[in-house]
Amino acid sequence: MNFRVARLLAAGAAALLCAGCVMFAPGTNVPAAEPFDILGRVLASSEGRAFSANFRWRHGAADNEIWLMSPVGQTLAYITADAGGATLTTADQQEYRALSVESLTRQALGWPLPLAQLQHWIRGGTVPGSATAAVTRDARGSLSLLEQEGWQIRYVYPETGSSLPRQLELTQGGQRIRMVIDEWRQQDGG
Repeated sequence: MNFRVARLLAAGAAALLCAGCVMFAPGTNVPAAEPFDILGRVLASSEGRAFSANFRWRHGAADNEIWLMSPVGQTLAYITADAGGATLTTADQQEYRALSVESLTRQALGWPLPLAQLQHWIRGGTVPGSATAAVTRDARGSLSLLEQEGWQIRYVYPETGSSLPRQLELTQGGQRIRMVIDEWRQQDGG
């Protein structure tokens, strides 16, 4: 695989990972989710292509940072997003900019992702004010299956009784994103 293709795959996977770090454009009625800081792994696939990486996602009240890393901890891409826009920086210091992470994702991948919604879904919640097509809860009352805004999200929780998900699998058409959360860290509102 040549370097340009590898760089585009890294940029695409980074944009895929950012699926929650959008700063909302005027007119978007989705409120920001509670701040969080998570470490995990992601596997994304679409149209016969797949990419996996480790990640750290710090979601603050007014900004987001995502690091996409190799298994040995090398940063493949770093994404920041705030009210001023979104920037993706690759390991070779190439920068991509857009008004929002959603624009950046469309630019890098060519198809939209549930950017504003994932910051709610990743915590095991629904997007406030958005209709749901299906909701299934487990014996504890936690979401086990959610269908919202054309996406199906399946949840797995740790056996310790935590109310925060351990794994999410998002599917829509041929797109699939599996996120495994290894650690939920305390976040103070960024």
